[in-house]
Amino acid sequence: MPVTRDARPRRYLMCPPTYFTVAYEINPWMHQDVPTDTELAVRQWEELKKTYDELGHEVELIEPIPGLPDMVYAANGAVMGDGVVYSAKFTYPQRQPEGPAYEKWFADAGFPTVTATEINEGEGDILTVGELVFAGTGFRTSLASHLELQEAIGKPVISMHLVDPRFYHLDTAMMVLSDDDIAYYPEAFSDGSRRVLERLFPDALIATEADAEVLGLNGVSDGKNVIHNPRATALAAALAERGYNPIGIDTSELLKGGGGAKCCTLEIRA
Repeated sequence: MPVTRDARPRRYLMCPPTYFTVAYEINPWMHQDVPTDTELAVRQWEELKKTYDELGHEVELIEPIPGLPDMVYAANGAVMGDGVVYSAKFTYPQRQPEGPAYEKWFADAGFPTVTATEINEGEGDILTVGELVFAGTGFRTSLASHLELQEAIGKPVISMHLVDPRFYHLDTAMMVLSDDDIAYYPEAFSDGSRRVLERLFPDALIATEADAEVLGLNGVSDGKNVIHNPRATALAAALAERGYNPIGIDTSELLKGGGGAKCCTLEIRA
């Protein structure tokens, strides 16, 4: 019998993809020679936001800034732990102005903020599972930022070493399903990091390579409803077997920039 799952209302920060395009190449998913359709990206983003609204979640918006086409990937903008905001400090110069923009939004909203001095890309590489925080490294976020993050939010931070460039952020290789349940793609991690996940989550949902390759793990869960790429069919079936309600939302245009539903969604953990 599937486990009965309970949804918990969430509060999210999102950024409309008003200026979305692929103007440069900083991850394996981005190709400037592949045309992008900004209007389609906006429609897909609006469907994602509408789904959150219909599920009873509160969605806050940050104003997009011209010249920052990746600002739609709000998850990269910061990370929150117990009401404290740890700002992002991006690896590539094309995205570096996003960090201060998101930090200003949180400060203006009245949240205490800690300005990062070490390279990190927010919830793209930092995922909260109950009382634990998992922080990726290997491609975008520095190992030094993990210690800085722990000092900022006062929660245990566990380092995860990513080894496959297709999964350059932790949120492309691992999805938080509940406070004690995750899904992940083992081959995206180093041997030691895999063994840590096996030890902490022996019953975790293991994603197939086919589902991982379409960024099926770049999803958002409220504890019951799981927003995911509809092309991740095996993942959807496995989620349903576990008592979750998988909801496929097409973000294929935004995938051209290397992100899906999770990349577009930063959780406000007040």
